Amino acid sequence: MSPTMVEHSGLDIMCLNKYCHSSSSSSSSEQDKKVFTKLKLSLSEDYPRKNAEILSGQYGTNVLLIGAALMLAIAHHGPSVKEEHLLSFVTCLMLLQLIWMMWYILLRDRRKNTRTEKDVHATTCWIRGGLTLLALLSLIMDAFRIGYYVGYRSCVSAVLGVFPVIHATHTVAQVHFLWFHIKDVIKSFETFERFGVIHAVFTNLLLWCNGVMSEAEHFLNNHKRRLSALGYGNLTIGFRRHTVLLVLRPPPRPFRHTSATTTTLPGNPPLDLADGFVPRLLPPKVHSEPHCNCTTSTCSMFSSSLLYLYPFNVEYHIFVSAMLFVMWKNIGRTIELLSNKKRLATKTQGLTVGPILGLLAMASTIGILVVYITHVEESLQTRQSAISMFYIYGIVMLVSMCSAGASGLLIYRADHVPLDTSKNPSRQLDTELLFGSSIGSWLMSWCSIVAVLGTNSSPPYRWTNLIYSLLIVLEKYIQNIFVVESLYRQQEDGQSEDPELPVAPEIFSVTSSLAPPYDGIINRAYDKPDRTCVTMENDQKESGQVYRCPRKPSDVALPAGSKAKEPTNRKRQILKNIAVFLIMCNISLWILPAFGCRPQYENGLEQETFGFSVWTTVLNFAIPLNLFYRMHSVASLFEVFRRV
Repeated sequence: MSPTMVEHSGLDIMCLNKYCHSSSSSSSSEQDKKVFTKLKLSLSEDYPRKNAEILSGQYGTNVLLIGAALMLAIAHHGPSVKEEHLLSFVTCLMLLQLIWMMWYILLRDRRKNTRTEKDVHATTCWIRGGLTLLALLSLIMDAFRIGYYVGYRSCVSAVLGVFPVIHATHTVAQVHFLWFHIKDVIKSFETFERFGVIHAVFTNLLLWCNGVMSEAEHFLNNHKRRLSALGYGNLTIGFRRHTVLLVLRPPPRPFRHTSATTTTLPGNPPLDLADGFVPRLLPPKVHSEPHCNCTTSTCSMFSSSLLYLYPFNVEYHIFVSAMLFVMWKNIGRTIELLSNKKRLATKTQGLTVGPILGLLAMASTIGILVVYITHVEESLQTRQSAISMFYIYGIVMLVSMCSAGASGLLIYRADHVPLDTSKNPSRQLDTELLFGSSIGSWLMSWCSIVAVLGTNSSPPYRWTNLIYSLLIVLEKYIQNIFVVESLYRQQEDGQSEDPELPVAPEIFSVTSSLAPPYDGIINRAYDKPDRTCVTMENDQKESGQVYRCPRKPSDVALPAGSKAKEPTNRKRQILKNIAVFLIMCNISLWILPAFGCRPQYENGLEQETFGFSVWTTVLNFAIPLNLFYRMHSVASLFEVFRRV
């Protein structure tokens, strides 16, 4: 009996504190104790989990910052920190992750009889298949690195040979882990497993950063070779081990700043940097090629092939880190059974316009890429025409994508379907990554807009650059809203009635686990009233609910594929075509910058406004994020296609 209950004639009557003056002080103290106890319990239940999340997150962040500090020191090309130090650190991180993955796999094998909870939303087979393909290309890149080391082994560090071997082993083991354990919801050794998973997350992030830095260095070296092939005069001024290359590039129209910067060399007249001299900070030749002859005839082939494989390696590591982060968020999580059901597979009926337009976009992309790479190395007029061609192509592509995304949003506005608010770490991460990776291209676009409006020069691609930059901002706005709304829309009640999907027996059957599927709703109570109906009434009496069976002489069938559903199916087909078209357009816009089509380096407008150092920093930050945004959009749009 509660302390505030008083017994009267065998009845328990609740006595309120404001009326029971005799026990008010004791009851208030008891209530305070209860409130304090509940607060203490609520804090103590979540405290270990939150504490482990914070500790493991801080550990991973510091691991990434150590690698970033090493990369910044290497970028300075100082004598104290070299590339071998960074590779040694990353190699140790990969070895630690290999040890943790082996321990986790062996522990799960010893507990085969114990059922492990799975998060079906963590990943899909097609995502893991795509990552496997990227992993194969990364293994090819490791083979080229090993071949490059073999050719120069007499004058390079052994770390350059050990790193690709460990990286290949790490890639194979990680792909196996992704296929068989990435959906696991860990509920044993939670604190230790949090550190293991977050270590894997930030190891892949550090490998991604290293790949981005190497790719940028290869691109700048290739750009230097292109300028040398054009025959531009250049003068080098040495600062330690890096060089500033002054390239004589005549602008489209002579322009002069109010305060020109001049550089005087011994025995040479002053050089006015405002009259077409563009300073470029390039890595020294000493860093790109060793000081010895290659012992094989394939060193140059290995070195040049790495440039085309870096984009795939970069995308592999950033996608793996995102998937492992979802696994980290799922540790100790209680899975909701209603939201953890697999979605039924959809077919590709009605896909005509989207794939055709998408293939046309990809074919034009390949043509633009070939023409741009070949023409940008020719004369000034040819290079300007190549840049103008790129911007016109981009405008047409972005207008088409904006129209497709806006059409999808209009279809969603016509259907008033509530959003799905269930907890889903994978979907939440997809949304955050879409918005986060958009920042890079938005920054680059707004810098281009400021440069176009503020410059004094007028190249032929000035205003097309402005329109292209504005459309980049608008296209990401529309595409992000379309993807997020598609992922968060609840599945319609008639979703399983789509003729493209198999009918689920659990929806209409009275005994869902026993009844077979039918192409319609058939009331079995009319079939054998003396048997089925009595059984139903007996079952209902036992459960405390009694219903009378209707007595009609004939079956009543409601076909699932009624005409009322045809408009909805037509809308789904339109949305499928939109999703496929946007997928192929995003792949096209990923191909161009990934394989060297980057007019932001060539047009000179932004460099004139912001200077070489600032603009190069912006590009080194924005272009990797833009590449990740395009590939992540492909994955998200494919998920949209499956949900429609």
